[in-house]
Parts: sequence; C-alpha cells; structure tokens
Amino acid sequence: MPDADQTLMFAEAAESAAAVARTLATNRDTLRELARDLRATPPAVVVTCARGSSDHAATYGKYLIETFVGVPVASAAPSVASVYESVVKTPAAPLCIAISQSGRSPDLLATVAAQKAAGARVVALVNDATSPLAEAADTVVPLMAGPEKSVAATKSYITALAALALLVAEWSGDERLRAAVDTLPDRLAAAWALDWSEVVDLLVDANNLFVIGRGLGFGVAQEAALKLKETCALHAEGFSAAEVRHGPMAIVGEGFPVLAFATSDNAGDGVREAAAEFAARGARVALADARADGGSHPPALADHPAIEPILTIQSFYRMANDLSVARGLDPDAPRHLSKVTRTL
Repeated sequence: MPDADQTLMFAEAAESAAAVARTLATNRDTLRELARDLRATPPAVVVTCARGSSDHAATYGKYLIETFVGVPVASAAPSVASVYESVVKTPAAPLCIAISQSGRSPDLLATVAAQKAAGARVVALVNDATSPLAEAADTVVPLMAGPEKSVAATKSYITALAALALLVAEWSGDERLRAAVDTLPDRLAAAWALDWSEVVDLLVDANNLFVIGRGLGFGVAQEAALKLKETCALHAEGFSAAEVRHGPMAIVGEGFPVLAFATSDNAGDGVREAAAEFAARGARVALADARADGGSHPPALADHPAIEPILTIQSFYRMANDLSVARGLDPDAPRHLSKVTRTL
C-alpha cells in the first residue's frame, strides 16, 4: 500500500485550490453572460442531470438556486430516457444543468438529448471539454480540474461546486456570495491544512456510520458517504439531519459512529441538535461545526454558509485518503470500480 501522502487521491485533492482558481478565471465571463440571459428570460424550472459525485454536486446546486434565485430545481432520472425511451415534456424556457467529469456516460447523454429536444437550454459543467457532453451543450463550463487519475473524484467535484456557486452568485447578484466565491482558492488551501486525524481514529475499525448535513451542506454529506464506501470499504449513509429522524435514527445507539457537517447558519442548527441527541445515546459523534470556526472536533472553517460545505469536503477528502490507507486499502484503486462509469 502507498503512504497516505503518496497517493494520487492525496495529490489531486491537494490541488483543489489551484483547480478552483482556474475554474473561476476561465468561466467568469461565460457565467456572467449566462446569468444575464437567465435574468432576462428566467427559466420556469431547472433540471439537473448527473450521477454519483456529480449528482451530489447537483444537490448542492439545487439548494443554491432555490435559496438565492427562487427557481425550482428537479433532478432528471436518466433511466427515463436511456431505458424507457420516454419523451420528455418541459415547461417553457427550461434550463438543464448537466454535470460530469468525463461527459461520456451514455445515459447522461441520452437524458441531455431528451431535454434539448424538449426545448431546454443545456449548460454542461464538465471536466473534459472535448467530450460528447460538451459538444451537445449550448453553454460549456469547463471545470479545469486537470487530469484526475485516481478513481475517487475530488478536485473535479470541488470545481463543480465552485462553478455552481459562481453561477448563482452572478445570477442572483448577491455581492456577499460573489465576494466569498472570489476567496475560495485561499480558503480551500486553509481547509486542506486542518487536522482531521481524530476522525481516522474514530473510523479505522468501524463497519457502519451515518454522515449528516442539512440544506446547503446536504450534498457534501452525501458525497462524504459515497467516498467512505468507495475508498474505505466502509458502509456509510448520507442523510439530511431532518430526514434522519424519520426512521434511520432508530439504529443509532451506543458506540455507533456519526460524522456530522454543520454550517454556521440556521440549517446547521438542525445538524447540531441531531448530533447532540445522538451523543446523548452514546453514539460516537464527530461534529465538524463551521460556527466554531476551527474549534470543533474535527475543525471546520467559518465562511459564507454557501461556501462552508466546499471547505468542509476539502478537509474531509484528506481524512478519507488517510483513513483508506489506515484500513489497509488503496484509495486510488477501489475494488470493482473504474474511472468512467458508462451506465446505459
């Protein structure tokens, strides 16, 4: 097994700050122009199209768009187009946001084609700007993450979050969010330096756990759970702090591990409350609380609430890489997985 600081996952996740700087510089004018168009002709609905980590980025985008712009966002089910070959009917002036690392999955391409045939404007957030997805899009947003050879997506996921944050900052005209997006590269570098070794100690012998977040932080909780399955062979489930109370919390008891991501806003209150309730039952809770601005266990940085999840997942990626190696695994080569998943 490689040392933790010698893996591709480590090197690629460590480059997220530089990758985001490229993403912002490359796409600022494109997204500003797109935002002007969206303000002039507001879409009745936004449809997202993605799978895996990219779908978790789409969840983050859903909360951003609905919170800052007020346009409803729905996730397309790719099988509707690729398996059932159903005709898609959309409201007037729909917007389709497709998110992908490779831009080559057949069911993603079929869904985008169906949306476009129904009259949607297609915006592709894609790392491979030469891909079929990029060719099919009306607006291409190259993620500029650079080559990503580890099976585990890290910097491409973070650049997708950054691109969504920039789009919504421009679309909404929210100056505070725009300013926070501008500082993302420096803040990501600070998040990468945080010490999450106590979470490695918590999970090195674990078999199951919950990862909880809420609102703008829900998508990164989903992503963290996926990465723990993928790189650490650890059964992890991502839940909203609200949804976890509807049945799943019944299995949380003495010694059950819980990893919680709390933003500094009101949505984070629900995470803090759930974490406290689980701890009172004897669960082993690690709460990354941005409100504590580095003072929680594990530490999380305070920032704009829409930016805090991006910083938290950056800190998490370093920990997940270390945990994978500590569990005797290679995070770059998870069992039974390949870099491009060609779902039909």
